Amino acid sequence: MGNTIKALVAFIPTNRCQNYVIGDLREMPLDKMVDLSGSQLRRFPMRVCSFRELVKLYLSDNHLNSLPPELGQLQNLQILALDFNNFKVLPQVVCTLRQLCILYLGNNKLCDLPNELSLLQNLRTLWIEDNCLTHLPDVVCKLSLLKTLHAGSNALRLLPGQLQQLRELRTIWLSGNLLTDFPTVLLHMPFLEVIDVDQNSIRYFPSLAHLSSLKLVIYDHNPCRNAPKVSKGVRRVGRWAEETPEPDPRKARRYALANEESQEPQTPASLPPLLPMSS
Repeated sequence: MGNTIKALVAFIPTNRCQNYVIGDLREMPLDKMVDLSGSQLRRFPMRVCSFRELVKLYLSDNHLNSLPPELGQLQNLQILALDFNNFKVLPQVVCTLRQLCILYLGNNKLCDLPNELSLLQNLRTLWIEDNCLTHLPDVVCKLSLLKTLHAGSNALRLLPGQLQQLRELRTIWLSGNLLTDFPTVLLHMPFLEVIDVDQNSIRYFPSLAHLSSLKLVIYDHNPCRNAPKVSKGVRRVGRWAEETPEPDPRKARRYALANEESQEPQTPASLPPLLPMSS
């Protein structure tokens, strides 16, 4: 029965589905947000481009693999969610949305990111988890205001040394990659507050006690023979940690993410905003 329903849905012309989904979008929403997540979209609904003051646009969990150039008209966008779609290449138009603070690209089929992404100098949070990345794109190291980087569930084996240039970076999530050694570059980033290397292949952890800003390190599910040394007050999630009982890694992540998501983007000023916005 379920397969029959799916077949019928697939048979319905895409434009009719879109008209039904966005039929109520007659004028600019008062909250300056449009959420079309899980709407079975295969093409971007062009009507959205008329909402020039739009601040938040959620297109998660659809079937999109391209975006029209007209999306560039939404120059007030601060949050754009493109996760759980079918993008193999990030559309260049995304790189023209220079007020973006939060960009969700997770659960797509991206193998790289365009150099033009460096134009997004207001970006604070970047989600690129669960893609096809075998290396961290160099352009990420050019996002000077980046505070949170989610790059889990890829095929990363190491991190570039240039990452330490991101002096605003506070949280880095690297769970579910192919790291066999703890990334050396992270040892030179004393401003990091959260490090997640859960579910990798790290056999030995160097001391992290010198990372003066560190608050949480998640290192569970690694074939390590030691726990990373940390300074007093730092929470550790993994084998041989002092805390009893140990917090579940997923709960620890949710706790940290809740702190990040508590920050809402503000209306951009004439100068580039410097608010600590994360997600």
